[in-house]
Amino acid sequence: MKDDLGSGRLDITLPASLHAERQGAVAILRLKRPHKRNALDDETIIGIETFFTALPDGIGAVLLVGEGEHFSAGLDLSELEERDIKQGIAHSRLWHRAFDTIQFGKVPVVAVLHGAVVGGGLELAAAAHVRVAERSAYYALPEGSRGIYVGGGGSVRLPRLIGVARMMDMMLTGRTYSAEEGQAMGLTTYLVDSGKGFAKGLELAARIAGNAPLTNFAVMHALPRIAEMDPASGYAVEALMSSIAQADGEAKARLKDFLEKRAPKVTRGPT
Repeated sequence: MKDDLGSGRLDITLPASLHAERQGAVAILRLKRPHKRNALDDETIIGIETFFTALPDGIGAVLLVGEGEHFSAGLDLSELEERDIKQGIAHSRLWHRAFDTIQFGKVPVVAVLHGAVVGGGLELAAAAHVRVAERSAYYALPEGSRGIYVGGGGSVRLPRLIGVARMMDMMLTGRTYSAEEGQAMGLTTYLVDSGKGFAKGLELAARIAGNAPLTNFAVMHALPRIAEMDPASGYAVEALMSSIAQADGEAKARLKDFLEKRAPKVTRGPT
């Protein structure tokens, strides 16, 4: 293992279904069950929670990718047990807890999507902050035909991205959306050719990692909550968050660099 200040494997104990490494300030988490289309079993979900909880200092962003031909085909149905209601709630809460460490964790997360992004795999992707899709990606929620219901936070996160009606249609009819359709309806914000997702995701993650940490924290934790507040409450929280961010020492240094023309101006660039 190389020094944690450079690149190499991250010293976090994970199951064989996950692999963690580092490139500079970006941590890369790979789903490593290609023979199962990266289906998510309980061991993997617990490993995801462990990874995002144990991120070391110096990491500014995470890149989440899947090995093989698919991002994730969702819940590993071979592990689906007959559970009573209490056990079912506990299992769903395991997923909620793990995915909360992504959405409301330490640093922003960029997910690169390709192949199947289905069921629990789509719920996992929805917990990320930026989503890059390759043209091979496709999205589905087949729970209706399986006699089950989303349990990894999909009811909360997905309607905020694509709307209740569209999610209903996906679950009731088994409709599958293409990468282009997912981009058009706001499920993803970047669409690239197949094979180019990792490079684009790493580029974005590195850019995010270069932001002021307190600003990234505000975007991750304050912005989604402000968006759900009534306007008056939202303005109040925004004013507080803005004053906290600009009072940070790093923010002051960055603003000084800009005013003294040592920082680049915003220009139109590639998307």
